[in-house]
Amino acid sequence: METLLNAVVAYFVVIDPLGVALIFNSLTAGQDALECRKIALRATLLSLLVILGFGFFGTHLLARLGITIEAFRIAGGLLLFYTAFSMVVRPDTSHEGGTYKPSNDIVVFPLSIPLMAGPGCLTLTILLFSKAGQIEGGLFSTTLAIVFILALTLITLLLSRKIAGFIGETANSIIKRLLGVLLASLAVQFIADGILGLIGHPIA
Repeated sequence: METLLNAVVAYFVVIDPLGVALIFNSLTAGQDALECRKIALRATLLSLLVILGFGFFGTHLLARLGITIEAFRIAGGLLLFYTAFSMVVRPDTSHEGGTYKPSNDIVVFPLSIPLMAGPGCLTLTILLFSKAGQIEGGLFSTTLAIVFILALTLITLLLSRKIAGFIGETANSIIKRLLGVLLASLAVQFIADGILGLIGHPIA
C-alpha cells in the first residue's frame, strides 16, 4: 500500500492532470467534441503503453542505443519549448486557412510525449520500477498507480472544455498564454537538467 500511495502522489505531481487538460483544451481549439474525445483516448492509451514499456524495458533500450536519460531530457525539452512557443503566439481562433490540424499532430506530440509521458515521468518510472522490483507486489502496485493517474488524466481531458467554459473565454485566453510561458519554463528546466547531467556524467 505504501508503494502504491507513493507512486500515485509522485505521478500526480509529475503528470499534473489538470494542467495537461488546460493545455489540451488550448491545442484542440476549433475541434469538435467527438474528435477531442478520440484524441484524448488515443493519447492516454499511448502514454500508458510508453510509460509501462519504459518501466519494464526503457533502461535496457536506452543503453542499447547509447542514449542517456540526460540526452532524452534535452530532446524532450526542446520539443516541449516548441509547443509552448506555439501556445503563446498562435491566435485563439483556428481560422488560419486550415493549416493547423490538431487531430493529426498532437496525439503523439506534444500530448503524449512529452506532456504526459515526458522525460520527468519516464525518469521517475525508471526509479520507481527499480525500487519496486525489490519489493513483493511492488511492480503491480506501481503499475496500478500509473493506470489510476492516467485514468484521472483522461477524465480531466474529457472535461477540459467544461473547465475552460467555467473559467471563461477571456480568462482562458490569458491562462493559455500563461501556461505556455510556464510550459516553456518547464522545457528550459528539462534542458538545463539534461545539460547538468551530461556535465556530471560525460559521455565516454
